[in-house]
Amino acid sequence: MISAVLILNSRGHTLISRAYRDDVETRSISSAFRSQILAAKIADRCPVKTIGSVTFMFIRHEEMYLLAVTKQNANVALVFEFLYKLIFLFQSYFDGKFTEDALKENFSLVYELLDEILDFGYPQNCEPQVLKNIIVQGGMKDIKPQELEQRLKEVTGAVSWRKQGIVYRKNEVFLDVIEDVNMLLSNKGTVLSSDVTGRIVMKCYLTGMPECKFGLNDKLMLQQEKKATTNRKRYKEIDIDDITFHQCVKLGKFDTDRTISFTPPDGEFELMRYRITDGVVPPFRLLSPIVRELSKTKLEVKLTVKSVFNSRLFGKNVVVKIPCPSNTAKCKIHVAAGKAKYKAEKGAIVWTIKRFPGDTELNLSAEVDLISQTAENKKWSRPPINLNFQVPMFTASGLHVRFLKVFEKSNYQAIKWVRYITQAGVYESRI
Repeated sequence: MISAVLILNSRGHTLISRAYRDDVETRSISSAFRSQILAAKIADRCPVKTIGSVTFMFIRHEEMYLLAVTKQNANVALVFEFLYKLIFLFQSYFDGKFTEDALKENFSLVYELLDEILDFGYPQNCEPQVLKNIIVQGGMKDIKPQELEQRLKEVTGAVSWRKQGIVYRKNEVFLDVIEDVNMLLSNKGTVLSSDVTGRIVMKCYLTGMPECKFGLNDKLMLQQEKKATTNRKRYKEIDIDDITFHQCVKLGKFDTDRTISFTPPDGEFELMRYRITDGVVPPFRLLSPIVRELSKTKLEVKLTVKSVFNSRLFGKNVVVKIPCPSNTAKCKIHVAAGKAKYKAEKGAIVWTIKRFPGDTELNLSAEVDLISQTAENKKWSRPPINLNFQVPMFTASGLHVRFLKVFEKSNYQAIKWVRYITQAGVYESRI
């Protein structure tokens, strides 16, 4: 599997290296990375590179590279999953910031973690909550002999991500459904391409070892239930294209009856990721935006933004960026709501609306004065208008949490909270 793991700075010099097999030499590895990958300027284009008989697999974080090397035919997806897990683990130990300075201040801790999470190049337990019971900032934790057996069960057991004996006075579960909408609209306002990438983040404060069951309005799940019963609430059925689960989810149960069943880790974690391409509802539409050249020194801009969601909801921090030519001198802008200003450093009119009510149209009009150019310059490319926004309690995909059940042997009643947030990914309209 993995022969060695190296953490290098932006120039390719080694900050930390740990060899797990004797088939590679870490000093020559860092030298080859500098000369064959960084010097050749392929680091940002190709995350996998084979040099001789050694395969380099690397990712960039902040101003550092995390590099894994192997001489075997390794599972590349598994290696990259491990490298991203490594970043998450270091962030949890270093108060959310994994930087070069944090690494230099915690060399001994990092080496102890690298020794613990890889065994002869094979990834082991990478869960921060379990590792923090054994390894702390001062080094290895002193564990009493009577506690050792319990700790070993937590590290090597079937539920390695959750320890025994967790107690809360108030049992609560918070569920956040966060969706990023990627959309391209034509200058007529029609949708040219759209998709939603979403994630469900859970904050779990539950006593004991609970089992949770979780249901969505997934088309296949609803069809399974339709066969079993006729008395059920009607939901919009959605097709989920791709799903990635946290390791706590019982995949066998999901494959048989589409039920998401799991014993959750304590605290905050990402339960699942998904992607949807069908039936995406755009939160905002741009109705026939006009950017017209009246003369060589004047430009006319007219824009109407319509919120498509329910009138009881509202959009937050809506920002519309309308591109202008590079020879723009000044802009005279009129808006129905919010604030609009030409920003030369962004080459665009930036229209900011802190609160955008649902089912509402807002207008912007502007006269743009251009600097007269004597030389024949390249024609303006008319880049698209860009939108940025957040809409609480709305999902562009139509995904909804139908139920969340918590089962625990003490039969306590857990309080459950669900929140939906839709925000802009790459959201653009042609002009």
